[in-house]
Amino acid sequence: MPNENPDRPQFDNLLNFRDVGAYINAILRSGVLKTGRLFRSARPDECSQSDREQLINKYKIKTILDLRSKTEHVNAAKKRSEVALASKSAVIPSADQAVQQDIRIPGIRYAYINLNGKGFERHLIWQLKYTSLAKLALLMALGYRTEGISVLGRELMQPRGLIGLGIDTLDHSGPEVKEVFDLLSDSDAWPILVHCTQGKDRTGIVVLLVLLLCNINVDAISKDYLLSEPELEPEKAARMEEISSIGLDESFAGCPPEFCQKVLQHLDSAYGGVEGYLDKIGVNHSSRERVKDALLTTK
Repeated sequence: MPNENPDRPQFDNLLNFRDVGAYINAILRSGVLKTGRLFRSARPDECSQSDREQLINKYKIKTILDLRSKTEHVNAAKKRSEVALASKSAVIPSADQAVQQDIRIPGIRYAYINLNGKGFERHLIWQLKYTSLAKLALLMALGYRTEGISVLGRELMQPRGLIGLGIDTLDHSGPEVKEVFDLLSDSDAWPILVHCTQGKDRTGIVVLLVLLLCNINVDAISKDYLLSEPELEPEKAARMEEISSIGLDESFAGCPPEFCQKVLQHLDSAYGGVEGYLDKIGVNHSSRERVKDALLTTK
């Protein structure tokens, strides 16, 4: 019988990290999933040397799957450069590309898949009023990406909420989700750490799809998802500054209790379930079986 309370990982600068299999097994009080295979977390950019050593030596991470957008990467690199300048440190270089290289952990493979890619962006953009669309285009052309995104945030993302945006991700990010499953179906990629910025919503969508594919009860998946809110509390104030800058409110820092259930309802009504959805976006049967082989203790 698995431990009902898996050991809480101790990291210096990595939030919201957990072994998905271990937590699901603890919730279900069964050993249905392999442990030490699928991990989730917030961004690992600021990992200390000790954190890096844990990821490599304790958790044996082979691949880090980063679901963030280009804007998030640019903003994160800018912040690291500002920190480096403030501390007059030569450890973190100021050039965006050099900073990006510096945060990578040697020996770990990195996969970058912007889960809210071009199809998702087009879906949002073409819902804007003409005047807002013109404002967005001007801001982007002038290089004000954050200010441009705030137009989308205030007018479209905020009214949709996290659940609506999660559903939009399924409907309009099919190629990106398929790319995720192409990676997950590669046996050489495991163990895998999946993250976005906070490691809750886009990461939550990926974990939800994987666990539904493994026939895990949605109530257990939801309990795992809801763990993210208290795990992220230490950086909530700082995160709220970022969220507010793109026109969103405090609800975007939390975890809606009905998130997983509502997304599943949409999968069922629009696609006939997770298998139908994966069929629709081109994830074939053999790929799905390889993902299940990677995680299920028995099939």
